[in-house]
Amino acid sequence: MRYKRTIRELLDYRVKHTPDFIFAVHQDGEISFSTLGACVNRLANGLAATGIAPGTSVAVMLANHPDHIFTFFALASLGAVWVPINTNLRGQSLAYIIEQNRPGAIIVDAEFLDRVEPVVTDKKKAMIIVRNSSMLAKCKNVLDFATVAKADLNPPSTRPVLDNLRCVAFTSGTTGPPKGVLMTERMLRACATGAAIVSDVRPQDVYLFWEPIYHNSGAQMCILALMEPITLVVVPRFSASRFWDIIRKNKVTKIHYLGGIIDILLKQPPSADDKSHYVRIAFGGGCRKESWREFEQRFGVKIRECYGLTEASGFTTVNTSGKVGSIGKPFPYFDVQIADDNGVPLKAGLTGEILVRQKEPGLITQGYLKNQEATAAALRGGWLHTGDLGSYDSEGDFYYMGRKKDSIRRRGENVSAWEVESVLNSHPDITESAVIGVDAEIGEQELKAFIVCAAGTPVDPLVIIKWCEPRMPYFQIPRYFAFVDGFKKTPTERIRKETLSNDTNDCWDLERSGYRIRKD
Repeated sequence: MRYKRTIRELLDYRVKHTPDFIFAVHQDGEISFSTLGACVNRLANGLAATGIAPGTSVAVMLANHPDHIFTFFALASLGAVWVPINTNLRGQSLAYIIEQNRPGAIIVDAEFLDRVEPVVTDKKKAMIIVRNSSMLAKCKNVLDFATVAKADLNPPSTRPVLDNLRCVAFTSGTTGPPKGVLMTERMLRACATGAAIVSDVRPQDVYLFWEPIYHNSGAQMCILALMEPITLVVVPRFSASRFWDIIRKNKVTKIHYLGGIIDILLKQPPSADDKSHYVRIAFGGGCRKESWREFEQRFGVKIRECYGLTEASGFTTVNTSGKVGSIGKPFPYFDVQIADDNGVPLKAGLTGEILVRQKEPGLITQGYLKNQEATAAALRGGWLHTGDLGSYDSEGDFYYMGRKKDSIRRRGENVSAWEVESVLNSHPDITESAVIGVDAEIGEQELKAFIVCAAGTPVDPLVIIKWCEPRMPYFQIPRYFAFVDGFKKTPTERIRKETLSNDTNDCWDLERSGYRIRKD
């Protein structure tokens, strides 16, 4: 992408040309671009005074609040490397990221400090800056965020470069340890460009900003607000019960969804006010085709389904036609193809791995932090091998078919866990499901389904099986059923399947029931 401005220069432009425009609304007030610029400059200069310089790696473990936004922009202004950390991490998972990255500094909310301090050992010593001065007296060997943020108001002297490393974004790691995706500032800017295209951004738009700032989808919203004069309504977290009230109160025009958000909103009690709002577009990934039209008709909002991943600057395809179930066509600066395990392109209608190639330099990651094996596996033959399954139709529209690692080999057939879950999730008494492969007595695997019931009371597994029989091939019907209250999830609302039990003694077993599935 032929960007002329860095993130720092975008902010300077907004401060100069639209100083009084409201950049963000939050629970304690409003933030104009003038205020944003001042807060960012003070914090950037304060951080520089502590020794943070261009290229310094800084881990950030902050909740969704304005200080997190100021921190993101301050680090970008200095040319430092932002390492966002999921605020739910603790113990070994947190230690892994700190160990991999070895940050020069860690900026953390006081409420998370008791998790951070134990994993910062002498050999990976990092300066710790704690936000929330009321708790500072209880902390040792740390700096006060509020004090650091009171430095000089003038712009810092650093001059960031678009193609320098600006972020190490650790992926969710649903099947193994997270990988640190190396992202340049150009890639971060491309993330925001993708969000602008997908959401059809217009001046004066108002976006609900519920996404964790530590996630790529949160960072791109911060940058998007500099590209066009739009306002972000910042909330601490997603709330289904308060979602539409917040939207109506703040006259939100665009909303972003991930994972099961669409289904969660549909399960809220219907209201006479369901269409009483200003929202025109809901954009994101993970809308089931069974929910697509229902959501559009109930709430009067158009779905803009897209596909992307951190390794390719956030967005790769977008569905602007409204074709239900499709992730649409590639962005003009990407090529996308469906290939077999040998990288050979497949014809329309066949399922294979989604491969992505950049048409312009600098839009795909150069690899993963300290992980040459994963880098070599992902970047092969000029293509990014996404690990996702997909297909395309005769009109060139693509379809997401789940993770390649979620493909289960059962009785000579390849079973997509995503396809099975899609059918299960459409059952009226099932809120959510997850399917994994477990060892079979004789080779290959059996399917184990984890079910969250809508009413909180387990449904008879035979009722579910009989409901599935006309809706899927016999070999896709799970043998084992376990009923759970909920799932542990990643920031993007993906179920963390590595936390699910592969024990077959703690669940209902189809074969032991004596019921025989029809194979006609």
